[in-house]
Amino acid sequence: MRSRGSRRSFGRLAAVVFTGAIVFAGCSDNGDNGSDVSQTSEASEASDGDGHGGMEHPMDGGPAPEGMAPAEDPEFPIGREVTLTADHMEGMEGATATISGAFDTTTYSVSFTPTDGGDPVTDHKWVVHEELENPGEAPLAEGTEVAITADHMEGMQGAEATIDSATEETVYMVDYEVDGMMMTNHKWVVESEIEPA
Repeated sequence: MRSRGSRRSFGRLAAVVFTGAIVFAGCSDNGDNGSDVSQTSEASEASDGDGHGGMEHPMDGGPAPEGMAPAEDPEFPIGREVTLTADHMEGMEGATATISGAFDTTTYSVSFTPTDGGDPVTDHKWVVHEELENPGEAPLAEGTEVAITADHMEGMQGAEATIDSATEETVYMVDYEVDGMMMTNHKWVVESEIEPA
């Protein structure tokens, strides 16, 4: 009887130790914990030397902001394969991409200081009108101060920014591969930064 009870205790202890090891391994795994940090890639860092360097973009940019009007007759419809001429990030210029969204709105280049204490970002391309907090009527003038609601990169959401420029071009979300990793719904590329594939 005592031997059987000892075996049960040992079995329970082994189960607790095994479960604890699994939980501990899960806590220290730095892997997918649902945050944007786990879904970012060094390959997605900007390299254009205008203040984006070292900032990472999520591999999945998520859906377009609510209230955006899909473009009625875009030059590059959803599903079209294109070549990117933008160099917002390392590996972007010359990449083959697929259009995942096309919208009619005002798109801005902005400068801001990240809320996480990162280095100031200058001439960040792009933020759409719908990603600004209570922006009023578009287009906003150069030099207008705004608050960003977009979270394209760490430290962006909630940052105070200044409008550097504005464009009324059709703006696109794109899927493209960089260094073997797929970036989906990357925001944003304007029409003049795209060529037919």
